[in-house]
Amino acid sequence: MPQSGQARGIQVDLKPEQMGLRYPTELNLWGDVKETLAALIPHLEDKTDKSWQQGIVESMKEWESEMEAEAMVSYDDGVNPRRVYHELNKRLPPRAIVTADAGSTADWYGHHIRLRDGMLGDLSGRLASMLAAMPYATAAKFAHPERPVICTIGDGAFQMLGMNELITIKKYMQRWENPQLIIMILHNDDLTQVSWEKRTEDANPVWSTSQDVESIDYAGYAELLGFTGIRVKSDDDVAAAWDAAFAHRGITVIDAYTSKNVPPLPPKVTFEFAKNTGMALLKGDPDATGVIRDTAKSVVTEGVARVKGALHLGHEEKDEDGKK
Repeated sequence: MPQSGQARGIQVDLKPEQMGLRYPTELNLWGDVKETLAALIPHLEDKTDKSWQQGIVESMKEWESEMEAEAMVSYDDGVNPRRVYHELNKRLPPRAIVTADAGSTADWYGHHIRLRDGMLGDLSGRLASMLAAMPYATAAKFAHPERPVICTIGDGAFQMLGMNELITIKKYMQRWENPQLIIMILHNDDLTQVSWEKRTEDANPVWSTSQDVESIDYAGYAELLGFTGIRVKSDDDVAAAWDAAFAHRGITVIDAYTSKNVPPLPPKVTFEFAKNTGMALLKGDPDATGVIRDTAKSVVTEGVARVKGALHLGHEEKDEDGKK
């Protein structure tokens, strides 16, 4: 929550005892949020000054340009995980359901997936549900057997709660009107989100004993169960893998051999973020060379994209008819 006095607070809540409990509020409205907002809308006045809104639009355009630029960077130590999500987003079918666990998949999901009208998404929380990408995907097929479901999951979460869910899927898939279910595994043999948390939040190097994930052939495991397995070991293979998966009316596992060193950069890199990462690398991080190399590529790409955005380079303006 913001610091007291930093923002003006209005709370709408069904429980009056919750009013102002977490933050000092100027106005408390006891009721249902939807009904309350519907009653307030007629009292709003249209603004003719669209400068604030236009600023948000331009910022979003720049953000999307940055995300695409970073997705197209090639790394020497594996497939760019951003590229995997970027290509998925371009191919999401109508009414798709997309899930992700709470690992580094959450970063790439948030940066690159754009759920459109009619689509559903689910992002695992922390604690007990942090590994729920596969259980959520399975539940989605039971709840909506006619809809395509895409599960994006890290190899650590897949080993903990994904491999057994594939057996569950094999048992019940005959019940689903549309058996299309795609499981994409970020295969980097590392608990990547925690590795980056240790560096950026604690200024500690990665301790391989706790972070290494035993590598297995996930596509081969899928084939053992009678499913389709696709191995992706190059950025150039990503688009074709998604095309093949969406063309298959059944269960597909995409085993994407991705880099673990691509940094999950926030929109604004703080001094603390940079300082902690540097200290962690100086303390003997086993992946220091790859982290430095991949981070440098990411930062340079992000910087170039922001300069282009500020200069409006690469933005194609269109008229009301969609013509350039």
